Amino acid sequence: MRAIRTLISAAVLAGAALLGPAGTAVADSPSPSASADGETAAPTEAGTSFRTATAIKPDQRATASASTGDYLYWVLPVDAGQRATVRAEVTLPKAARHGAATWQLDVYDGLRRRQSCMYGAQTRTAEQDAGSVELSCTLRTVRAWAEPWANDPLPGSYYVRLTVTDLPKDDLGLPVRAEVDATTADMGGAHAVDGSLAAPLVPGAGTATPQAEESSAPGAAAALDEPDGGWSSGWWSDRWIWTAVGGLLAALGGIAGYRLTRGAGRPSHLPPGA
Repeated sequence: MRAIRTLISAAVLAGAALLGPAGTAVADSPSPSASADGETAAPTEAGTSFRTATAIKPDQRATASASTGDYLYWVLPVDAGQRATVRAEVTLPKAARHGAATWQLDVYDGLRRRQSCMYGAQTRTAEQDAGSVELSCTLRTVRAWAEPWANDPLPGSYYVRLTVTDLPKDDLGLPVRAEVDATTADMGGAHAVDGSLAAPLVPGAGTATPQAEESSAPGAAAALDEPDGGWSSGWWSDRWIWTAVGGLLAALGGIAGYRLTRGAGRPSHLPPGA
């Protein structure tokens, strides 16, 4: 029995010696997908169509080198109750150009419907000697739900397209550098609606398991990240808090009014039973 116990103890110690270093190596190994600072680097390319649009996040400045006349696409997630502002700056070539060029910034929702801008310079003309041109577009607040016939912005993917719409033909193909960034602001319960979509309008939302469309262009990010904290359910907003506070104040007002109007009870000068 003593020999058996000795053999069992030796086997346990040998197994611990073999598994211990391996477990430590796995725990100490950094994840290959995580960067040193825990943040994803800003993209340095742009897609050339809706399917190959490069994914960006709010407050992330993306850059891309292209040729004059190219269509440049980016895509970002915008959730219900948010108002997105997209800005773009195009650095024009230093080479001699043959005339003015008109640049345009368009934003499309997950159904690829072009969304109108509340304000901002969506189209601008750069003179022949201009070094750069800046554009911006502030969208309407995204609604959690809308009628099928409405063109209201809905939660999901939002595609940003940047291109030149008018220029001398001799300037086509000149190198340009584009910079795009987007910011989102939470507008609160004032823009909340009664209802929500079954799923955000992202690529693959109509399938059983939503998946991003595969991209055939190398380096193009087809997968769209969710907003920070994930997609909202759409039913909750601070409007519920104000509704509850209003109901409580109404109840307290009713109680106070009753106490003021009911009087002190039965007058003392009346005989009993009167």
